[in-house]
Amino acid sequence: MQALWMVLAAFLFASMGLCVKIASAWFTAAELVFWRGLIGMALLALLARRQGVGLATRYPGMHAWRSLVGVISLGAWFYAIAFLPLATGATLNYMSSVWIAAFITGGALLAWRPSAGTPRPLLQVPLVLTVLVGFAGVLLMLRPSVGEGQGFAGTVGLLSGFCAALAYMQVSALSRLGEPEARTVFYFALGSAVAGGAATLATGASPWPGWAALWLLPLGLLAAGGQLCMTLAYSRALTPRATLVVANLQYTGIIFASFYGVLVFGDDLPPIAWAGMALIAASGITASVLRARGAAGD
Repeated sequence: MQALWMVLAAFLFASMGLCVKIASAWFTAAELVFWRGLIGMALLALLARRQGVGLATRYPGMHAWRSLVGVISLGAWFYAIAFLPLATGATLNYMSSVWIAAFITGGALLAWRPSAGTPRPLLQVPLVLTVLVGFAGVLLMLRPSVGEGQGFAGTVGLLSGFCAALAYMQVSALSRLGEPEARTVFYFALGSAVAGGAATLATGASPWPGWAALWLLPLGLLAAGGQLCMTLAYSRALTPRATLVVANLQYTGIIFASFYGVLVFGDDLPPIAWAGMALIAASGITASVLRARGAAGD
């Protein structure tokens, strides 16, 4: 069942990306983050009440950190979607698995303290190569965008994947502590509303577009639904194998986003960009497999 939750989450996030790209014609990324958070808060508060889940938490610091990196990731992702082809913006966000692999490799080396009794940790060559392949995919995918003056948006998209990796690691930690899914997602929505609202006050609000503002409603609903489904998928993956399957199924989101991009926006990506997307997806899946094997061998 956890596999179906992740496929549904990927579909909902891709559909949210479609709404974001359309709504970005009238709203800034900060405003979209604010409305996404506000609508999500209302939905999650109702869900928590229905499930009998209290919103008080014993881990406010962990929720605050998860919200901080999650909001940065969300805002960067919305910005990238607005200025890049939909499939490109989505794929950069899915670099999170590759970033986690890079964290594992770099963390092992940084934690090493040279001494006679603590030999240098083994360099995980397959994992390192996987990370390099992932970044090679980024270069291939962004090469057309850089040529069209979209290099900054591509860099922001990379930031979204980096911060998403940090957020996913914190979600896993909160799940292990027994935090309910609705509570975890609620605090992320709260952080989104606060940060997005503050950024909007600082930069100024866009003119209200009238009926076009209705795009904000499905954006918020799809985002909250996708976040909840993803959290359910990871929390219900009780074995390393199940977690591996869930992590890899998130890449179906690239397929959904590509479909939307071609069908709705007429995106015409060159073969080199498609090749880069394939490399990123392959490296992310491989990184998940290698991490699972490493955990099993510990």
